[in-house]
Amino acid sequence: MTNRDPFPGLKLWVVLSRAYAAIEARVKADVARHGLTPAEFGALEVLFHKGPMLLGAVKQKILVSSGGITYLIDRLEAKGLVERRECPSDRRASYAALTAEGEALMERIFPEHAHMLTEVLAGLDAEEQAAAAALLRKLGRGAAAG
Repeated sequence: MTNRDPFPGLKLWVVLSRAYAAIEARVKADVARHGLTPAEFGALEVLFHKGPMLLGAVKQKILVSSGGITYLIDRLEAKGLVERRECPSDRRASYAALTAEGEALMERIFPEHAHMLTEVLAGLDAEEQAAAAALLRKLGRGAAAG
C-alpha cells in the first residue's frame, strides 16, 4: 500500500499561498514605513525604472483594474509623487510620471526595498530562485491557458 497524495496540486496551492502571504506581509510592512501601499509602491517602481508611461501601460505592469489605476494615480498625485501629462497624439490618454519628489523618494527607498527582498528570499540560493521563477512562470502560463 502506498501513501501517495492523490491531490498534489492542492498541497502545492497551500504551500504557494502560505509562502506568498509571508513574503507579502514583509513587503507591506516595508512599504508602509514610507506611507505607501504595495500598489502605490508598484506604480512608483515601474515609473522609476521605465520612465513616464501611459496609464494603461502602468495598469498592465502592476495588475490593477482600469478604475483602480485612476484612483491609484490620483492618490499618488495628492501625495506629490506623480503627475499626469497629456498624450500629444491622443487627447483621451494621459501619461503618469514621477515628480522630482517621487524620483527622490524612489532613489532613497528602492535600494532598501530591494535589499529587504533579497533577505526575504534568501531561503533559496540564486540558482534555486531562478529555477523557482521558471517553474512558477510555467505554472502561471498553464493556468492562464485554461
